[in-house]
Amino acid sequence: MISNPFLEPGRHRDLYGHASRLTRRTGALMRAKTAGRPVPDAIVDRLKDHRGDAAPRPGLVVDIGCGRGTTSQVLAAQLRPAQMLGIDLAPALLVDARKRVGRAHGVRVEFVQADFHHVPLTGGAAEAVVAAFCLYHSPQPDRVIAEIARVLAGDGLAVLVTKSLDSYREMDALVATAGLDPRAQQRESLYTAAHSGNLADLAETSLDVIMTDHEEHLFTFDGLDHAAEYLATNPKYRLAPGLYGNPSALAATLRESVPDRQLTTSSVITYVVARPRGGRP
Repeated sequence: MISNPFLEPGRHRDLYGHASRLTRRTGALMRAKTAGRPVPDAIVDRLKDHRGDAAPRPGLVVDIGCGRGTTSQVLAAQLRPAQMLGIDLAPALLVDARKRVGRAHGVRVEFVQADFHHVPLTGGAAEAVVAAFCLYHSPQPDRVIAEIARVLAGDGLAVLVTKSLDSYREMDALVATAGLDPRAQQRESLYTAAHSGNLADLAETSLDVIMTDHEEHLFTFDGLDHAAEYLATNPKYRLAPGLYGNPSALAATLRESVPDRQLTTSSVITYVVARPRGGRP
């Protein structure tokens, strides 16, 4: 039996059928952030570092699992590629991405609905491919990485990004202590398919890894109302009917069992930079 909602067949529409759920969850998390560089900026810096100062403006840059286009927007603005392509399976998220990015900074930007196991590009078409916070949605992330290797040009670069298995463990403890989901601390990590501990090994199945970097990010939630904004749309927990998607009701339930206080939690963000096999050293 599959216990991880990110890997459960049929859950994708429930999780990403409406962009507002992801917007609320990521918005609450980003407001809580107190340490750690913005991930899109860190991705751009790694691409620039490994392409070299004299590298020309890139041709095609691909953002796989682009979601609402937050990383695509930064890639377009800072790399200024000739073409930017965002790929995601969720139509609702792509609507947000198109609104956010548009035709930005003189870059031809396109967003297409596609399964990242079958990237709609010819071999060697892309100079850079980014896959941030999406590989753990596949039960076979090595297949996605093989697709990335296929579409990369010989001198291209891939940047893969994920989180540690124990990300936000303090949130698990809060949910369990409050009795909202007594087994919250025993539930499988959402990131089990592709996490900080195995991402480099997964990449090595199809690419040559040239750098692996880990960075701790810290988050402090102001109180139970703030924490509930994040928890109410987190699919990891088995919440009572009426609480999932309802932050105010969740916060009220939390107050019945635990004191209202700040909560600090963390996540290790892992970056892997890789090249095609036999590519430029």
